[in-house]
Amino acid sequence: MQSENGLLGIGPPPNEDELDIDLIDAGKNPVSIMPDASYFDSAFSFGMIRGHHIDVAVLGTLEVDRFGEIANWSVPNQPILGVGGAMDLVAGAKRVIVASTLFTKDGSPKLVESLTLDSSGERRVNQFVTEYASFTFKDGKIFADDIYGDMTFEELEDKIGLPLTQK
Repeated sequence: MQSENGLLGIGPPPNEDELDIDLIDAGKNPVSIMPDASYFDSAFSFGMIRGHHIDVAVLGTLEVDRFGEIANWSVPNQPILGVGGAMDLVAGAKRVIVASTLFTKDGSPKLVESLTLDSSGERRVNQFVTEYASFTFKDGKIFADDIYGDMTFEELEDKIGLPLTQK
């Protein structure tokens, strides 16, 4: 696992006795390191990302549209500190997986017909994984690949409010 702030070889979350406040990921979460981990500056890290040396990127999101385009960096009426690495990861990783809740805090679906927030990049994500289902996208169709728990396909489609395609 690589973190855009300059760490290759991230391990599992540390136990309290292993916690090192200087070891954090790009989201400022404490991390542990694997044997043979390496540290480098952010310029080198973004060189890895922009040079297409990252096999899989896992990102959060604010919205995903029916084509798999994501918006994950700009919220209206909120101060923006910068885009961060999301745009670079969307463009540079060989495969992009979005891992997120399916609904916002106010209950609105994050899966939308078209983005209402600023896009994180033209490239589409490969997979959207949520607590309810896993989705893929092709030709404007949203495929519900796996539905978790007791929810039916029809219930999921009704909850989201968009037409889904069953795999």
